[in-house]
Amino acid sequence: MLESSKSTALWVAALLGLAVTVWLLAPVLAPFATAAVLAYVLNPLVNALSRVCGASGRWFAVLVVEILFLLLMAGLALMVIPILAVEIPLMRDQLPGLINALNTHLQPVLRHYGVKLAVDEAAIKSFVMTYLNANVESLLALLLGSLRMGGSLALAIIGNALLVPVVVFYLLLEWDGLLAHVRALAPPRLRGAVDGFFTQADAVLGQYLRGQLMVMAALAVYYALALSVFGLDLALPIGVFTGLAVFVPYVGFALGLALALLAGVLQFAAGPGFEYALLVVGGVYALGQVLESFVLTPRLVGERIGLHPLAVIFALMAFAQLFGFVGVVLALPASAVLVVALRRIAAAFKDSRAARAEQP
Repeated sequence: MLESSKSTALWVAALLGLAVTVWLLAPVLAPFATAAVLAYVLNPLVNALSRVCGASGRWFAVLVVEILFLLLMAGLALMVIPILAVEIPLMRDQLPGLINALNTHLQPVLRHYGVKLAVDEAAIKSFVMTYLNANVESLLALLLGSLRMGGSLALAIIGNALLVPVVVFYLLLEWDGLLAHVRALAPPRLRGAVDGFFTQADAVLGQYLRGQLMVMAALAVYYALALSVFGLDLALPIGVFTGLAVFVPYVGFALGLALALLAGVLQFAAGPGFEYALLVVGGVYALGQVLESFVLTPRLVGERIGLHPLAVIFALMAFAQLFGFVGVVLALPASAVLVVALRRIAAAFKDSRAARAEQP
């Protein structure tokens, strides 16, 4: 009994030490955690390709899979370029008029509630002429100035962008060996439990990722079709971008909604009016959120993670606090693994209590 208590105390102390270490080294661990998740996702493709290439061709399989993944990420990022290419000229031409119309509509309402608001249209026009009419040299100078002002943040972003692919490459090369080393760290009497944990966590994560990919595909089709029905010129890129960006909870949806609202207001301002744009885009995205929350996610993802909605919100906030934006991406898969661990601990505790109750 005494030995069991000592062992439990050692495990609790080790977990607390690990938690403190993670908290202290969160900025450093963020790119490595991201790389580990990406390596986990890409490893089945590497295994399939390496079986075709032979045992000696794993490095080639890793290289091919990672290049294809980077090209896919670049393609998704480049989807924003046609949106900006259309919206920036429209903003240059219509934004001053939109501000004037908004000012005309809002001032009577605000005066009714005793609020005085004056919009400096001259300053807005000057801003538009300065930044939206800028040539390539001016934009480059503005970008370099921004990098100088936020140098440490810019260097951190660039450093992580370069570090993550390198870490992913080495993790994929040594993935099976790393798992074997982790398994060897467990005491022999616990290896069965560790193997069971890894198997169950892998099953949960696999189901979650497959369900999430189906949700993303369905939402991309929905947003593209729904926005095109109402005549939005940029329906296809904005709809596909929104559907794929919902992989980042809340942030992806908010970014897609902002792009759609901006495109709709700029396009429909001269015709049906910006009220029509707000109504159409707001309705499409509100219905999309209902579709995602009450139809797609319950049916395609369902209880595969086993988290209550409040637990999801807490996990997002906690991981965002620890790892920043990267933590928002890692929150749900990491929480899924944590849920598996807690379930197994609870089951072991119940079994031990039942065994003690059966003893005379």
